[in-house]
Amino acid sequence: MTDSSNPSDGTATKAGSNTGRANIGVTGMAVMGSNLARNLASREGNTVAIHNRTTAKTEELAKAHPDAGFIPTETVADFADALARPRTAIIMVKAGAPTDAVIDELAGVFEPGDIIVDGGNADFRDTIRRERALREQGINFVGCGISGGEEGALNGPSLMPGGSAEAYTTLGPILESIAARAEDGSPCVTHVGTDGAGHFVKMVHNGIEYADMQLIGEAYDLLRRVLGKTTSEIADIFNEWNAGELNSYLIEITADVLRQADPRGGGEPLLDKVLDAAGAKGTGSWTVQIALGLGVPVSGIAEAVFARSLSSDPDRRRIGRALPGPDQPIDIEDPQAFIDQIRDALYAAKIIAYAQGFDLIAAGALHYGWEIQPGEIARIWRAGCIIRARFLDTITAAYAENPDLITLLEAPVFADALGRAQAGWRTVVSAAVASGVPVPAFSTSLAYYDALRSPRLPAALTQLQRDFFGAHTYARTDDEGMFHTLWSGDRAEVRA
Repeated sequence: MTDSSNPSDGTATKAGSNTGRANIGVTGMAVMGSNLARNLASREGNTVAIHNRTTAKTEELAKAHPDAGFIPTETVADFADALARPRTAIIMVKAGAPTDAVIDELAGVFEPGDIIVDGGNADFRDTIRRERALREQGINFVGCGISGGEEGALNGPSLMPGGSAEAYTTLGPILESIAARAEDGSPCVTHVGTDGAGHFVKMVHNGIEYADMQLIGEAYDLLRRVLGKTTSEIADIFNEWNAGELNSYLIEITADVLRQADPRGGGEPLLDKVLDAAGAKGTGSWTVQIALGLGVPVSGIAEAVFARSLSSDPDRRRIGRALPGPDQPIDIEDPQAFIDQIRDALYAAKIIAYAQGFDLIAAGALHYGWEIQPGEIARIWRAGCIIRARFLDTITAAYAENPDLITLLEAPVFADALGRAQAGWRTVVSAAVASGVPVPAFSTSLAYYDALRSPRLPAALTQLQRDFFGAHTYARTDDEGMFHTLWSGDRAEVRA
């Protein structure tokens, strides 16, 4: 933390006595940037320069937290002057054009060897472009995924920095000082890889987050609509689940959300007063789009993204409410057994979602030339981030035992877990279908599991269909090479 010699009245300073005093700077003083700056300032050894497009925000933060010893600056030049070399600055502004504008400003006053860090939810392809451009100027650019929301930024996030090894030499200790700590005390940060690797991994993290939230929502919907449980009763069930293998931040906060009464009074659950249309900011869609391009099935994540899109389509939902459904509700003979089966289905589908996410990380690493260590990614997600869960300890251990896993489902611990859960998983999906309750993530995850298990898929038929209408050729099981049948001729087979 900085010393007390810095003026505490919050007045933004210009070049002079503060030259080179700060080892780290943050520009962009919205909530995330302000909280990150406060986190940095609270750690021993850090002196933090702060900057914002409007000076009033920096002055306000410095006045509100005089003990932080911030160095508030007025201009970008003042900000750069306050930073010790190599200058290291974290940008916390809106993704896209605003980020590009700030990068251009900093690049104009920074020098070779200095470090610019983008801590926003940037498209990793933009990060690759920016890193290449700044590298030509000798400036290190780091795309750093930050997960944990406002609370994490203040108290300890999970951090996913990309960029050069040179940049990480300076930046690493600073990030380690503010990162969340897992139960074993290790900081939840690692050098993910070069250029856009950090933002790529953060994108996949968010995609998994979509799937995790959708699965929890489907479990809630089944408990409410099939079993008729109240929100309070479902909160108790989620609390019970949180004591076991489903222990996670998202399960924990779901129980809290379910218990929240409407602040406007009346005693009804707040949940029942909230519009059932979920928004999104793009990272889930990016995950699915990139997976399609790389040929990696992430069906659980995709269904979660589509579920949000459908929820926000009032016209089609209005028409859909007139469509027929099941005539009678199904009868659940043993409600407690069904609750246990929903738990099993939730855990099994969660395994699938994470497996698909790690498959995408591996494919991205191969395609873009990143040396990403999946076990390290699981390790840094164990605390601080939104998808933090006990389950990630198991993933970390699985990769430690076999770093070359083709898929998480290859690990005996997960294969065994799916084997134990699959009977209940099938019962739950069947009951949902019979009841007319949509469970797109539960059901597509089960379909993925069964597709992997199948000794033969109908893709052979797809090959012949494509060859029939487009002469796309096909492979055989009993011969090498590609072949084509003369469908419009004598139907003889020729070698392609």
